[in-house]
Formats: sequence, C-alpha cells, structure tokens
Amino acid sequence: MPLCYHQPVKTAASPARRIPVQVFPAYRRGLSVPWLRRLAQQALALGQPMPKGGPPRYRGLSLTIADDDTVRRLNRDYRGLDEPTDVLAFAFDHPGEFQGEGPSPTATDVPFILPPSDDADQGFAGEVIVSYPQCQRQAQAGGHPAQDEMALLIAHGVLHLLGYDHGAPEEEATMQALEGRILAQLGARDPRP
Repeated sequence: MPLCYHQPVKTAASPARRIPVQVFPAYRRGLSVPWLRRLAQQALALGQPMPKGGPPRYRGLSLTIADDDTVRRLNRDYRGLDEPTDVLAFAFDHPGEFQGEGPSPTATDVPFILPPSDDADQGFAGEVIVSYPQCQRQAQAGGHPAQDEMALLIAHGVLHLLGYDHGAPEEEATMQALEGRILAQLGARDPRP
C-alpha cells in the first residue's frame, strides 16, 4: 500500500545515503526538505556502529511528512492501534510489533515497505512517517518550536528503523542518549524536559 496520493518532492540523492523526502502539499511551506534530509542522514549515521573496513549496514531510508488521518490509518492497519500517533517507523528487514487482533497484515500480505528499485540490496532501512499536525500539537503543549519537535521525531523514527526500542528503562536511556546526540550534532534543541 504505497503512499501514492501525494506528490513526492524531488530530491538529489547522495551516493552514500539515499534519503528521499516526501512532504504532503499542505505542509511544504513550513518545512525545509534539505533540513529534514540532514536530520534523517545524521540519525542514520550516528544510530549505527560503523563496521571496520566496510560501509555501514544501512545507507538509505525514506521520510514522509504526512497528515493525521494517514498516520492514524497506517497505525491501525499495520500496528493494530486505531489511534493517532506522532511517528511511525516501518523497517524493511525486521517487523514491528503488531498489537491488534489476529495476524499482522505483513505476515500474510505483500510487504508494505519496499526499497526503491535501485536500492534493493543497498542497505535500505525502511520508511519513517511523521504526522506534522501531531508534531505541532506536541510542540505547542511543550512550549517549544515545532522544528525542535520535528527533529526529535525524525531521530526517534530512524532509531526505530535501526532496531532501537524503549520498552525497558535501559533501552529508553540508550535511545534518548542517541537522540540527544543526533540533535546536538545538528544544533537542534532537545525539546524534552
């Protein structure tokens, strides 16, 4: 079920890390695609250890900035949770936790996340999808700029693609430390208290 009802923003691909960024038309005015891409690249680079003498395991991902309805529908269909959320991460090579009734749709259907045709075996991590309206609401509730919230959500989603989780306190501490490091590298403020 590809996100085909919006037009992608054309982006220049880096040979080392491919990060196509798609922004729903209603939000293009308030977001910088190069900035979004840099955030995703930084999270991808800092979130995985660099192997000695070889390229990193993951070199690309896809980032989409969407609306509430789209993110809620994806959350319902692919996680079994019919509720809004701020960020979803669909990893290419490991399934997320399905919390609904019955089998996960990815266990029986065609995979939802497919790498771009030229990236089939080139370290594609998956897709991060952020709800821009939810990002704005969280920023307003926290009393900080939406840009800071967006930076945190992208870092958080990319780290999920890389296999990080926050179910246990030690996992959460590791993930939050990496998020803080990613934000600091880009000069973004961590909006968490």
